[in-house]
Amino acid sequence: MSLLPCVEVEPKESANAAVIWLHGLGADGHDFEPVVPHIQFAAGVNTRFIFPHAPRIPVTVNGGMQMPAWYDILEMSIERSVDETQLRASAASTIALIEREIERGIPAERIVLAGFSQGGAVAYEAALSYNQKLAGVMCLSTYLATKDSVQCSEAQKTTPMLIQHGTQDPIVPVQLGEQAKSWLTERGYPVTYQTYPMAHQVCAEQLQHISQFMQKVLP
Repeated sequence: MSLLPCVEVEPKESANAAVIWLHGLGADGHDFEPVVPHIQFAAGVNTRFIFPHAPRIPVTVNGGMQMPAWYDILEMSIERSVDETQLRASAASTIALIEREIERGIPAERIVLAGFSQGGAVAYEAALSYNQKLAGVMCLSTYLATKDSVQCSEAQKTTPMLIQHGTQDPIVPVQLGEQAKSWLTERGYPVTYQTYPMAHQVCAEQLQHISQFMQKVLP
C-alpha cells in the first residue's frame, strides 16, 4: 500500500511521540496545521504532527462533485448513509501511517489518532479495529459511522478517548456525538465527552482541553 501524502510538522528535538490528525470533507492536510503551536505538551514530549491529505473522489451529497474526501456520503439523514468500503480503506491507509511511525521509532502507545468530522469517522474505525494500544483517540465534531460493522480489537479497551462537539453544529448534529459517546461507554471504553457553544468548528477553549488531554495521555 502506498502511503497517503501528508503535511508533517516536526518538533524542535527528536520526536518521541506522534499525532496523526485527519481533516474533514473538502479540506486537506493543511486545515489543522495552524493549531500545532496552540497545543501544549508535557516537558520532554517532542511530538511529530502528521496531517494526511484525503484523495479526491466524487461525493454524492454534493452533486457528485469531486473533492478531498475519506469516503462518499450517500445521504445526510441523522443516521448518515456512507460508503463503508471506502471508509474502511481510508482507515487501512491511516493504520499504515501508524505503522510507519512505529517503524520510525515511535511506539504505538506514544501515538494519538485524531480526526475532525469525516476524518473522525475514519479515526474511530481505524482505532477501534487496530491491534496495538494507542496513546489516545480524539474525535471532533464527528460520528461513529461504522458502529454496526466495526470489528473491535481488545487493544483499545483502556485507551482514553476524547469526544468534543459543538452544540450548534448544523453539519454533524450534537446528537451524533452523544450517540458515539453512549456506544463506547456501554462497551467499557474510557470516554471524556465535552461540548462547546459553537457550530462545525474548533474553538480556543477546546484547544486548551486538547492540551490537557495530550498531557495526560503523553506523559
